[in-house]
Order: sequence, then C-alpha cells, then structure tokens
Amino acid sequence: MSFSLSNKTSQLVIKLKQSLRSANQYFLKTSERSLDQAYQAVFKIKAIEDEYFDGNKISTESTNHTTSVISCLQADLDKKLGVAKLRVLEFKTSTFVFGNLNPNHLAKLKLVDEVLDRYKNLTEDYTSQALVPVSETVKNNSSEGNVQSNSTIDTLTVQSVNDQIGVMPRSIGRTINKIKNDFNPKKEEELIRKFRTSRAKTKTAFRFVLTLILVPLLAQLLSKNLLIHPIVDRVRVESIPQIFLHYEMKESALRDLQSFEEEIKFDNIINLAPRMSEEALEERIKYKAAELAKEYWQKSNSAISNVFADLVGLFAFSIVLLISRREIAILKSFMDDVVYGLSDSAKAFIIILFTDIFVGFHSPHGWEVILEAVSDHLGVPANRSAISLFIATFPVVLDSICKYWIFRYLSRISPSALATLKTMNE
Repeated sequence: MSFSLSNKTSQLVIKLKQSLRSANQYFLKTSERSLDQAYQAVFKIKAIEDEYFDGNKISTESTNHTTSVISCLQADLDKKLGVAKLRVLEFKTSTFVFGNLNPNHLAKLKLVDEVLDRYKNLTEDYTSQALVPVSETVKNNSSEGNVQSNSTIDTLTVQSVNDQIGVMPRSIGRTINKIKNDFNPKKEEELIRKFRTSRAKTKTAFRFVLTLILVPLLAQLLSKNLLIHPIVDRVRVESIPQIFLHYEMKESALRDLQSFEEEIKFDNIINLAPRMSEEALEERIKYKAAELAKEYWQKSNSAISNVFADLVGLFAFSIVLLISRREIAILKSFMDDVVYGLSDSAKAFIIILFTDIFVGFHSPHGWEVILEAVSDHLGVPANRSAISLFIATFPVVLDSICKYWIFRYLSRISPSALATLKTMNE
C-alpha cells in the first residue's frame, strides 16, 4: 500500500514538473507571440488602406464608398486596433518581466507603433468632438475663459449684458433662427451626421458593456476549468485527509449524512421501503458518507480554484479598462445622455429604488445573502461578527455618499428632480 502511494506521488510530481515546464515555456514565448499578433493586426490595417483608400488613412469622411462600407471598415479598424493595443501591452509586460528583447522585436514594434500613432489623434478627435457631451465642452470652454485677461472678461460681460437686453424678446429671435435653419440646405446633412454619431455611440457603448461583462467572465471560467482546477485536483489528491476547508463545510456534511440516515429509518418505520438489517443500514450510511466526502472534496477544490480564477478575471477586467479609454469616454457620454433624457419623476423614482435596495430598511438581509454567497464561493467560513460589522458600517457610508451627491450635484444639475424626490419621500 505504501509502495503504491509513493509511486502515485512520484508520478504526480513528474506530471507537475512537466506542467510547470510547459507553462514556463509558454510564458517565455509570450513576447514573441504577442508581438506577432500585433504585427498581423496592423498589417491587415495597412492592407485595408491600400485596397480601399489608396494607401491613405482609413477615414469616415471618404466619399469613395457607401455609408455601409465605411461603417464596416471602421468597425474592422476598431477591432484590429484593440487587438494591436492589447498585444503590445502584453509584449511590454513580458519583456519587462522576462527581459527577452531582441533586435527583431524592435523592427516589428516600430511598424506597430507607426500605425497606432497614425490613428491615435483620429480616435481622440472622434471621442472629444463627436461623442463627448456638450456639457463637458461648455465646462472646458468656461475653464479656458477663466485664465483670460481682465479685458477679455470685461468684453464678454458687456456682450452678455447686451445679449440679455434687447429691443425684441429673445423667443422671437429663436423662432426666426429656427426658420432659417429649417431652410438651410445643409440642415439635412447635419441631422444625418448627428444621427450617425448617436447610433455609433450607442453601438460602441453596448459593445463595451458586453465586453466588460463577457471578457472577465470567460477568463474566469476558462482559466478555472482548463488550467487551475486540473492543477488543484492533482495537488490535492483524494488521499489527503483534509477534505473540508473549514468547520462550516464539515457541519454541512454531517447534517446531510444525518438527514440521510433519518430518512432511511423513517421509510423503514412507515413501510415505504423494505426493512433493512443493522448491517445493511450501516453499509448504506458508509456508502453515503463516502459520496459526501468526495462531493465536499470536489467542492473544496472548486473553492480554491475560484480564488485564483477570480484573480485572473479581475486582471482581464483591468486590462480591458486600460486599453479602452476611448470606449470609457463614449460610455460616459452615452450614460449622460440617457440620464439627462429622463424626466424628473423618473430620475426621482430610480434614485429612491436604488437607495432603498442598497441602503434601505430591508437592505441588511440582501447584504447578508450576498456576503454569504461570496464566502461560499471562495471557500471562506462566513464570520457572523464580520458580516454584522460590514452591514452596520458600509450601508451607512453608502447612504452618506448618496445624500452628499444629491445635495451637491443633483440640486445643481436638476433642481426640479430634487423637488420631485423630496415630494416622493414625504
């Protein structure tokens, strides 16, 4: 028995060394693999430039193609630029950690940087001009106006006073300007351009939200099922006596075994099952105990794997945020448009709904369920004192932040929504 156990242990050590060696070789080749993928992405971008734009930069203002073709090419460009940025970041991280930089890398990296720099200004202009809300532009203009000279400020003040005081009411002037704009031949083109910008912003925002959800989730699931869980199963063999990670897991197994035993005895008493001898009953209980031990051993391995897989998912989420500054700006602009487009009563309803869910009277029960689920997911015992302390402090802090936001910003952004909120609370 001891010889077979030592033989299994030696085989396990050999397999573990082979896995570590293959993983080491895989990580050492990360820089070469990442740079090749980035190079292939920018090479495809240059192929699109040569085929559709005569070697020039891909632009949405081109008149040589239809709107659908331009939209498809722009989406393909955004995808390949994202791949190139991500792979360059992987390449830089790998070379910083392992230091395996060679002259061949620099030649490819130069071409990749040239293409990325060529579209950098285009991305920033597209984000700042077409997709950033008007309110931020007004703020920027006001901040620039604050650093001007006193004479300029005086001139602006005189102009604003002259604009306010006029011979005719301003509503008549606005009506006349509206009629002029309706007869403007470029008005239709401007409306179409605004519609295309709004549609592109909506598509980008939804695609980015899905990316934020799916990329970390897929990274967590794939890393757990393909890499981490098999390694944990090999390290924690079934012969290890530590089946349970903590006492609560052991108590749960004992309750399951006790419930099984009581169920069998109850069925024997009311003749729902054929009567069993003490030896047969003992054998069934032993078999059930072995099943429970295997089940909780797998549950322990899964909890340990969840810790490392969650770290991988968090790392993937951070990478997405680092390479998606343009998408973050677009999503912020989209959310501003959605929030500012709501009516005052809808804003007040949403604020009351979220505050009652997270910091309301019944919120402690929800926080308790969430914390117990997280502790079970990570294989950590649910500490009642820690949960009670969290419930006693975090919702209070969150409530204070919400009240400060309502007092500081909502009163300035939408005073009527604040009045509606006070009325609904009363």
